[in-house]
Formats: sequence, structure tokens, C-alpha cells
Amino acid sequence: MKLPARIALPVALPVTLLALAACAPQTSNGAATTDDKSGTLRVWLFQEVDNKPKEQVVDQAVAAFEQRHKGTKVEVEYIPVDTRAQRVKAAFNDPKSAPDLIEYGNTDTAGYVKDGGLADITAEFGAWADAKDTDPTARASVTVAGKVYGAPLFVGVRALYYRTDVFQDLGLTAPKTQDELIATAKKVHKARPELYGLAVGGAYTYGAMPFIWANGGELATAEGTGAGAGGAGSSYKAAINSPAARKGITAYTSLFGDDNCPAAKCAQMGGNATVTAFASGKAAMAIGGDFSHQAVEAGVVKGKYAVLPLPGTTPGSVAPAFAGGNNLGVLRSTGHRTLAVDLMKELAGKNTQGRLFDAMGFLPTYTDVRQRAAQREPFVKPFIDTLGAGAKFVPASAGWGQIDASLVLPTMFQEIVSGRKDVAAASDDAAKKMDAAFAAAAR
Repeated sequence: MKLPARIALPVALPVTLLALAACAPQTSNGAATTDDKSGTLRVWLFQEVDNKPKEQVVDQAVAAFEQRHKGTKVEVEYIPVDTRAQRVKAAFNDPKSAPDLIEYGNTDTAGYVKDGGLADITAEFGAWADAKDTDPTARASVTVAGKVYGAPLFVGVRALYYRTDVFQDLGLTAPKTQDELIATAKKVHKARPELYGLAVGGAYTYGAMPFIWANGGELATAEGTGAGAGGAGSSYKAAINSPAARKGITAYTSLFGDDNCPAAKCAQMGGNATVTAFASGKAAMAIGGDFSHQAVEAGVVKGKYAVLPLPGTTPGSVAPAFAGGNNLGVLRSTGHRTLAVDLMKELAGKNTQGRLFDAMGFLPTYTDVRQRAAQREPFVKPFIDTLGAGAKFVPASAGWGQIDASLVLPTMFQEIVSGRKDVAAASDDAAKKMDAAFAAAAR
């Protein structure tokens, strides 16, 4: 089985993909007036580092689609990740040259909906047999104000990687609670000063969120009722400075220091850096994704580690993880709406997602397909268990793109671990910045 070469995608979504939502123009008049039942469909998919396995799966799905739809041709273009912002902006600006179907990061949904780029496919999604088994969190990633704007393609979550050899040498057992995790990390570093007990990063937003969520905190809450509530333009109120969120922030930032991961080295680290530290043998534990497996297997810790769901605050509980991943969306400007929706179903359906897992290691968004995948590849079980315990998503606001692109949360963590501000002051400042972004998005 070939695992995904693009190990950083769900980690990097906030800094890159999310920026698209902030820069894409309004296209309120971009809706098509025709729905042709033949012709050429254009599809934009992301190009992977090793793209050939993905191409083979997509080609098989396209061939099946074209066989069912005589007189229809599908042209697939794999767009470079580093230029996708410009491509999507141009597509929203010029519907005549836009594709019919696009792959996009799942945290971009609200921004794209506000920009008028995605078609509302609520009715078609509701009538689709496969959709009934979609993971609730994945479904939330295509839903804005109760309406569905795409189909989840794959999901990525994080769990706890730990060194079995180090734990055995030190007589330690795998932590069962968040407090045990923190205490164990510090025990390891005290006994083995050359190792980070748990590699953490001040810029690792999606590694920190489980600590906030596990303690009952939220990033933000939707305000108001009606069609706008929870939607791209609805009003959100930051909750990052609530007592529960502050408890989680305190727990996470307690891991930065000379007793685990020195702030001077770890404050600037992101998700990739923490996984690299683990894979290279410099850390006894790290919070990594299913998409990190290939990098860890290629490191010096191969054969000397295990993975378990990141523990919550009580024994046996699992800290909620962020559900990253990608979706497929039909553009409002397509002149082939019915065909585009059918092609979306083919590419995001159960059969294709199963093949994408085999080819690329992408976790399926369907609960039953995931269970079959776990039976074939046992390494994914902790990640599937994490999803089953209840993963979480970011606020469904176009403002989230600005919040993440502006590094609001990393700045908060770094201010705390550097000693420049305490948890209360730093979280209050972060909340003010978040509220400003939410307010701007709601206008």
C-alpha cells in the first residue's frame, strides 16, 4: 500500500488553503442559466507529490462515468498546490473559463460559499445513497447554514505517536489521561534529557486544539438564529478566552519549558517539525496524523513506536481531534450542473474513496468504508477510533481564513510560552482579533 506523499496537507490547510477564502472575489452573479446533458466537463484536482496513484484511481472513476454518460467527455487537470490560490480566484472571476468541479480544502467551504463560488447541492446530496454513511464531522465540512455545498473526499486526523522502546526502558505505560500525558512527557525528559518528552509547537494550532476541546472549551460559538446561523455570513463570537478554553490553553502551554520541550526551541515549531523530531529520534512522543505515518516509517524510529488516540481528561476518553481533509465542490457557474453532480458522486463515492485509501492512504469519509480499511491496514485503527470518538471542526465562517492566515492562535501560544503575556491576557487579545475577523466576514 502506498501512503500519501503530501504528509503536510491537513497540517498546512490553515496557512495556505484557508487564505483562498480571504482573497477570492465575490461572484454573486456567477450562476449558470443552462444545464447541458452532454459535452465536456472540466475538473481541477490537487496534484500530489507522487500523483500517479491518484491519477490511476481518478482515471478509473472517469471511465465509469463516461461509460454511463454517452456524449460526455471529462478533462481532469491536476493543479499545483502552490498556485491554487490564483487559479481559484481566476475561476471565480471568470465563470466562462472556470471548471465544473474542484477539489478544495475542507476549511474553505464557508469562504467559498460567501464568495458565491459553490453550488448548493442539498437536494442531490440528500437523495444520494452513499451519503447516509458520511461521517457527521465530514458532512459538517460541506455544510453552511444547513445547506450542503459539496461532498467530502477524504479526512485526516491526529493521534499520539509514542516510542515503545523508550517507554519500556523507563518502565512507563502509555498515558490514559491528559494529566498522565503531561506528567509522562516530563518524566521522559528528566530521565533522557536529550529527548523531548512530547514534541509540541507554538505554531502547531491543530495539535493544540484537542487540549482546548478536551477541557470543554470552544474556539467560537455561532450567534443568532435563522438561515445565517452557523453560516458563511453569520455572526460568531470568540470563545477562546472562556474559562474552559483557558484551562486547555494552560495544559498545552505547560508542555513548553526546560522540563519537556524548551520554549526557545519549540515555540516556533509547527506540525511538520514535531513529527520530524519524533521520526528522527529526538522525541519520545508527538501528535501526528494518519498522513504522518509514511514520514515516521522512513525515520530511525521504524519498528520502535506505537500509536493511540490522544487521551482526554478522564481515563478512557479521547481528546477531540480536528477533522482535516479535502472536499469536492460543483461550481455555481457550471453549465453542466446535473452531470457535474453525478461526476462528483463518482469521484467522492464509496468505491473511489476505498481505492484512494489503497493508493494514497487517504482516510475515507464513510464510516463503513473506514472500518473495512482498518481491517486491511491495522495502523489506521487509532485514527479511526479518534474519529469515532467525535472529531471537531473549525467555525463555519469565512472569517476563519483570516484568523488562521493572521496566525492569531500561534501568536497567542507564543506570547504565553515566551512569558510576554499570561493566559488571560493572551487569550483576551486573541478573542478580540477573532471577533474582528468574524464581524468583517458577517458584513
